[in-house]
Amino acid sequence: MSPASLTIEKAISNIRKGLRTEQQSMIDWEHGPLAVSAVPGAGKSTGMAAAVATAIARQYLQSATGFHLPNQGQLVVVTVTRSAAENIKTKIRQFLQSSLSLPPIGFTVYTLHGLALNIANNHPNLSGLDLENVSLILPNKSHYLIRNAVEQWITKHPENYYSLSQGIKFDGEETELLRRQLIIRTEVLPDLASTTIHEAKSLGLLPPDLQQLSKYTTDKYSILKIASELYELYDDLMQQQDFIDYDDMILAALRVLKNPDARKAEQKKVFAIFEDEAQDSSPLQTKLLEILAAKIEDNKIYSSPFNLVRVGDPNQAINSTFTPADPIYFRKFCTSCDKEGRLITMSQAGRSASIIMEAANFTMAWVNSKCAEAQQVLPFCYQKIYPIDINSPQLNVNPQALDKGLELHIPDDIYHTVELLVQKVINLFAREDTSGISTAILVRDNRQGKWLSKVLYPICKQHGIKLYDLAEQEHHSHVPEEVLTLLQFCARPHSPDYLKAALTVMEQRKLIDFQDFNALSIFPEDFLYPGPLAITQPEPIQTAAHLCRSLLHARLKLPLYELISFLGLALNYNQAELATVDKLAERVNKQIAYNASIDTMLITLLDIVNSEHFETVDTENIEVQCTNPGQLTIITMHKAKGLDWDCVFMPFLHDNLIPGKFWVPPHSQFLGDFTLSEVARTQIRSAFNADLLILPNAEEAWTKAKYLKIAEEYRLLYVAITRAKRFLWMSAAKKAPFTWSKPDSLKEQEPCQLFTAIKRYFH
Repeated sequence: MSPASLTIEKAISNIRKGLRTEQQSMIDWEHGPLAVSAVPGAGKSTGMAAAVATAIARQYLQSATGFHLPNQGQLVVVTVTRSAAENIKTKIRQFLQSSLSLPPIGFTVYTLHGLALNIANNHPNLSGLDLENVSLILPNKSHYLIRNAVEQWITKHPENYYSLSQGIKFDGEETELLRRQLIIRTEVLPDLASTTIHEAKSLGLLPPDLQQLSKYTTDKYSILKIASELYELYDDLMQQQDFIDYDDMILAALRVLKNPDARKAEQKKVFAIFEDEAQDSSPLQTKLLEILAAKIEDNKIYSSPFNLVRVGDPNQAINSTFTPADPIYFRKFCTSCDKEGRLITMSQAGRSASIIMEAANFTMAWVNSKCAEAQQVLPFCYQKIYPIDINSPQLNVNPQALDKGLELHIPDDIYHTVELLVQKVINLFAREDTSGISTAILVRDNRQGKWLSKVLYPICKQHGIKLYDLAEQEHHSHVPEEVLTLLQFCARPHSPDYLKAALTVMEQRKLIDFQDFNALSIFPEDFLYPGPLAITQPEPIQTAAHLCRSLLHARLKLPLYELISFLGLALNYNQAELATVDKLAERVNKQIAYNASIDTMLITLLDIVNSEHFETVDTENIEVQCTNPGQLTIITMHKAKGLDWDCVFMPFLHDNLIPGKFWVPPHSQFLGDFTLSEVARTQIRSAFNADLLILPNAEEAWTKAKYLKIAEEYRLLYVAITRAKRFLWMSAAKKAPFTWSKPDSLKEQEPCQLFTAIKRYFH
């Protein structure tokens, strides 16, 4: 063995000695599939970085001198987000340069969609994507392509549209018919389209596939058939306008890999693939990675074994009810690897104090026990969190708890909650033994965070505590869409759709009270300009109408170039949002300078919103922003995933939010006790995961979707608990709002059942 090889061998040995036992198992990987199921705080990122670096080092050992990498392809690391990609890239470089004295080469880091886009770009003739002439969009239910597909469907299928309007019971009254049709057109069908298109694409299903699946359903409305027709119309519109979405990137890459020559060329570039956060991958994304990581064989798309290491935690899967990611897929991969002795379970975690880990373990056991009694699918894999072994070479793990480490409170109301929370925060920041601690309040709902921010700001200012509300900082990214919504109303105030959208934005901005906007929008003229014989409306309706009329008045009186800035003021934007409005107005006015009209302004704004070509003001790394020492951060539980703080506060743990009620909005209950979108999503997943001749009917699918929602809410609470390192504070006030759109309307609320169980167990 050459001197260079001996040096590398010694360096690998030193890296191994510095890792925990479970992390050492990761760097022992050399080839084939490997599943790594890691509990929160297990150090999977460090283990993955070390495994990647040592795998590259072993490639050097295979060369004759130990100085050059053999031509075996690069080691590809795949992450979910760009920030995660940067973090893992930095760690790998540190291991290569500092620990192995090797150059930082031999690997590349992508997001999943970045990897797919790279493959599609390398073979444009096969992918079918001309990336110089297409625009990337992120279609949601309010996207104009979705709305256009809905309008086309209504035109082509008037009988089906009328059948939906009749629902389960209809008395023939015309105003009620108009109300129902508005709801179907603006809510039900857009929601069905956006949900099922994304779900179907992520599973590789085309419109004809959904059409075929609909033959195995028995629901009254033929929901999957409608979904397939909307999907087909949407696809046609996408192609006509040269748009692609993120799912199209994956599909384009898979089209490339169907070609034997292109597949060999791409596989040659890859030695192995390491995937992070594997529980959040869809089946199509997993298929892409398996093909790339496979051994090169003629006349086969992919074969096993493949050099694929997938790292994740099925117990932290918190996106499955609003994305196609489902923990069942990663669980299946873990099970198949376990049969071959290729599953690593990382159950030791150094992040949290022992009592916080105990609370997380209790959460998992209690929820699984409760669901087992109801004969439901268990939300959690039974993977208990253990402290780091006392003989571990790593220092500063499992920190000492602050005070008791866990505090549980039942305040009188939400104001009493704030008193108790603030008292504890001030106490923590004032102590000498807590200098430089990081602190966060985790909320389930952005509206809770907004209310807390408003109440806490003067108190924090008085005590010199920096308050950081992530939602408030991020909100200006929605400025272009909100301005567009109001501008569309100003241009066409007689449109029920545009009036309803404008009222919704105003309510979200707290400018008007929540009301039945469907009823107000049926006859826009009667709402905006009631005649002398009209019945006097309640004050909330009058306020909403007055605000709408003021917008229309400004549209007539102001110069066009001032209109966008005025709308920003009308929406009561803060300083950061107004800065974004000014930037937006400047760009739009420049683009329409030679053909200024409200129509050209709308077209320009529409392009900005749909093509995501507008960067808002201020884009700092979320980790840096949210975990600064000496700062009190307000953040949602979803956004908190991947982050941690010394002290975590979790107020407002009520049963109506966690796990919450899987309910149908009252205004759309005429269709039945379910929503079309959730029924369709569940039917599609049932068809994909099982070979069934008959898919669940609407009621069965709705029940199944309800169980999945409950499971995910409990996993979300588990994720929130495991963000805390030294101190966890939880509360459920006796009185709280039923809906946080009306925070001052307090009612008796039941605490989250899990919170009650934790309180009973620990007190």
